[in-house]
Amino acid sequence: MPLSHSDQFSLLKDILQNHETDCCGSIAECEQVERLVKSLMVNSNINNDVKTVLEEIYRYSQNGINSSSLDDYIHSRQHDLSNWVDDIERFS
Repeated sequence: MPLSHSDQFSLLKDILQNHETDCCGSIAECEQVERLVKSLMVNSNINNDVKTVLEEIYRYSQNGINSSSLDDYIHSRQHDLSNWVDDIERFS
């Protein structure tokens, strides 16, 4: 059963909050973030302001996948993670 865009935003927010709180994550989580963002980006009901944030999150996930030290990368993006979670709460 496909997830609604509300469920997708909720899952995305949960993963980003875990990265922010734990300062660590996995490649699989970054890949999941990538899939969620791709799915949300093609949704015509999503506000363009949110799409800008989603593009940033997409780059974050791609860079995380390609990072030599994912935990260090996540730690370096704590401020962004916090802002993105706030943005998702505001827009979703």
